Amino acid sequence: MSSNLHLAAEHCLACDVVEQKLALVQRLREDWQAGRLERESSLPSATREQAGRPERPPLVAPARLTKRRIGTPRGQAALVHAVAHIEFNAINLACDAIYRFRSLPDDYYADWLTVAVEEVYHFSLLQGRLQRLGFTYGDFPAHDGLWELALKTAQDPLLRMALVPRVMEARGLDVTPGMIERFASIGDQETVEILEIILRDEVGHVAAGSRWFRYFCAQRELDPETTYFEVLEQHLSSAVRQPLHRAARLAAGFTASEMGRLEALCKKP
Repeated sequence: MSSNLHLAAEHCLACDVVEQKLALVQRLREDWQAGRLERESSLPSATREQAGRPERPPLVAPARLTKRRIGTPRGQAALVHAVAHIEFNAINLACDAIYRFRSLPDDYYADWLTVAVEEVYHFSLLQGRLQRLGFTYGDFPAHDGLWELALKTAQDPLLRMALVPRVMEARGLDVTPGMIERFASIGDQETVEILEIILRDEVGHVAAGSRWFRYFCAQRELDPETTYFEVLEQHLSSAVRQPLHRAARLAAGFTASEMGRLEALCKKP
């Protein structure tokens, strides 16, 4: 692996062997913490458009995914698989945030290396759970929406922080409690405990997104709240859905004013 932080992150991003990718991400953070990685500014621009992933799961349009009926063993595993796929994509997104955006403070890279390693942990927990349910990652179809959003935000770190951590990952904060309830209703305490770990850690991931979103706004002398809602309007037509996990979002760096505006958007017909 390269001794340059950005090239080493690209190596992690490009890897398409699951277990190898997980190990590479762990090593990337260890090398950064040990001071073994440099940040040479004369590197070629970041141009990668594909993230490494295994041949399976097959990727399909979201509309083609069947509804996951948790009351059956296969439906139970399918829902665990869907969360695992999100976490696998989140590994790639964290690596891409390091590879793609250059000349930023060390704290930025430390944050996203922490996120990457925690996503590896989450994926490993879910992968193990799938195996105990008699399945493995790749056994169910999935979609590529998260990586498509990474490409749409590839030219602007402000946009990346607004739309990936503060929209997509924040949505995870909103819906995970409902998933916990669903698994609890069928007595699957093991998956409940995994999702509780994920929810706890994802608050920190969204908080990192909030912190760096405000950093980029300050650099450009933009008001963060105004800018955030402009981004929502321009890129998502201000589409916000219930439920909103108010407490988790506040802990993750959303302001009370932002939450009031998001809640108002949920009530629009």
